[in-house]
Amino acid sequence: MNSKEGERLNRTQDVVGSIPISSTKVNDFRNNNSVRDEDVRGPDFFAAAKYPTIEYHGRGVRKSGKGWIVDGALTIRNITKTVPLWFEFKGTAPTKAGTPRRISFHATAAVKRADFGTTGELLDEIGVVSNKPDVWINIDAELLAKAQPNP
Repeated sequence: MNSKEGERLNRTQDVVGSIPISSTKVNDFRNNNSVRDEDVRGPDFFAAAKYPTIEYHGRGVRKSGKGWIVDGALTIRNITKTVPLWFEFKGTAPTKAGTPRRISFHATAAVKRADFGTTGELLDEIGVVSNKPDVWINIDAELLAKAQPNP
């Protein structure tokens, strides 16, 4: 996706108290193949004309091993399912004085597209509607910390 709107609600200063919320416009989907792009935005997949956004509402963050899990709800085609999002801290970028620190994360999730009514071409591709995930979501994101005032 080439655009997104998101925010993070802080209950505390700790990442565990943060709850991410994100919305993506389906019509902004691009994979550099215009025929495929239109197909994916069409009625067999995202049905962008009827359901213009995909939303994720985090409900809480918990520590898990070396990373965290966001427990949240993913809405596609007006169908909402619980989808855990596993993420890990990847590092920070150096900053200049007075500029916000960049914090990098990588996140993954797996879903079954049939759960969201997007079965177009599924039978042609694998012969059955699978009971296992068939779509993997990978997110690379940066957060900007609040800039610290110069002393």
